[in-house]
Amino acid sequence: MSTPSAILDLAFERVIDKFTQSFINDAAISRNIKFVCRNPQNRAGVRLLLACLLAKTHRQNLDIRKPYTEIGDRDCYSGRTYDEAYITTFINKHQLPCNPTTAFLTPALRNRNIVLTPEVNLVGKPPILYRTVLNLLDDVHAGRILAEDMLAETLRYLLIIRNENRQRLASLIANISTLEGAIPLSAEAIVKLIEQHLSCRNSSRLPVLIVAAVYQTASAYLGKRALTLANHNVADKQTGAIGDVEITLIDDDSVITSYEMKMKKVTVDDINRALQKIRDSDTKIENYIFITTDIIEPSVQEYAAEIYEQTGGIEVMVLDCIGFLRHFLHFFHRLRMDFLEAYQKFVLDEPDSAVSQALKEAFLALRQAAESGKGEAEE
Repeated sequence: MSTPSAILDLAFERVIDKFTQSFINDAAISRNIKFVCRNPQNRAGVRLLLACLLAKTHRQNLDIRKPYTEIGDRDCYSGRTYDEAYITTFINKHQLPCNPTTAFLTPALRNRNIVLTPEVNLVGKPPILYRTVLNLLDDVHAGRILAEDMLAETLRYLLIIRNENRQRLASLIANISTLEGAIPLSAEAIVKLIEQHLSCRNSSRLPVLIVAAVYQTASAYLGKRALTLANHNVADKQTGAIGDVEITLIDDDSVITSYEMKMKKVTVDDINRALQKIRDSDTKIENYIFITTDIIEPSVQEYAAEIYEQTGGIEVMVLDCIGFLRHFLHFFHRLRMDFLEAYQKFVLDEPDSAVSQALKEAFLALRQAAESGKGEAEE
């Protein structure tokens, strides 16, 4: 019997060999797989489908509709185990457009012990996505299609989407490259560009990337560097990190400054929680800095200012994200385009679960508009 990892690798090779050719003759089933793979609202559906198809391909005696061991039947299985142990590694390896974490911890699927028949209401959004996945599982159970063929077809669509996304980004980057040689954007133009990007939907990861890009750009001048960023969906207690971005001296891994990003107002409770994290850690933090995209309450600023004496040397500050960036770009004016390139690389290198494809495309389009518009104004 092949291992689950080997099954995925063989399915991938099968798809690559016949990339433009569908593995399914049933047009309705093929349309449903395409719908699940391309659904922009929820990427958990395709991970659910992949995990169940892998389990069924691995062990033909299983009932694909029973991905919960709590059901207690001999033909049930742990969909979460297949998802976490095999699907995660596979999608990361091939950079497939899926959620980075298991589908079985989403509200629609966790704490279940039922057979996933088409009649089940998983109370997930959008409802049509979950109904479609359940119908696909039923297609396999009823013998209308083999699990290995549906697995191959699902991977084929995911690869098509991945390649389409890459091609769109490459095209946008090429358009920016054609503007090389023009006068660089001003610091204020870059601030405006970043401000526009922050105003896009689902941009909560961007302040982290702004601060990381700042330190990467100026590390040689500051004598400090940012540690490697943790995944956006991993809790600090799992990584051992104290904040979203941790700063060390270039020749010393000891964290001296920690940044925490907020897309909302910073509160006194936020400061108290940060202090508790510092107390619980062995790291000696000198500065704990909140970066917020919201307004800063004077009372919170005053509370933060009192922390230094109370703690005997830990300074807590609350800074406005755009104000922080503007000060940096003017202070290190000659590095402003280096910052922009670093920020762009951080944005494009993030997994789609942290910075969506739409958000990546939005940045490149905004940058192209800013640089081409500048050129037209100067003509």
